[in-house]
Amino acid sequence: MTLAPETTDLKIQLQLEEGWFTVCDLNQLLPGRGVAALLPDGRQVALFRDRAGELYAVDNRDPFGGAAVLSRGLTGTHQGRPFVASPLLKQRFDLASGQCLDDETVRIATYEVRAAA
Repeated sequence: MTLAPETTDLKIQLQLEEGWFTVCDLNQLLPGRGVAALLPDGRQVALFRDRAGELYAVDNRDPFGGAAVLSRGLTGTHQGRPFVASPLLKQRFDLASGQCLDDETVRIATYEVRAAA
């Protein structure tokens, strides 16, 4: 199956303390795949778009391995909750809340994200 390239002028924006920060074009987020972006303060964020078009943004750093790799993780759902599984040790993180589904004592940062003109 071949997908037609999406054409849109929408930009992905994250809510930071200073206000909305434009990260990339919406068409750079492929459903089911992650993209890493560098924030102005040097942190990294992992952006995701699911097949329903929902957008998610979480810290890109895997708290178990310490590497910035969550954008490369596999996405899926568990009991209706969207998650990304780290490519290092396979822990799953809820994309909406940041809660680790495999260790309730661990949570990653999440960001409010939107598509805007």
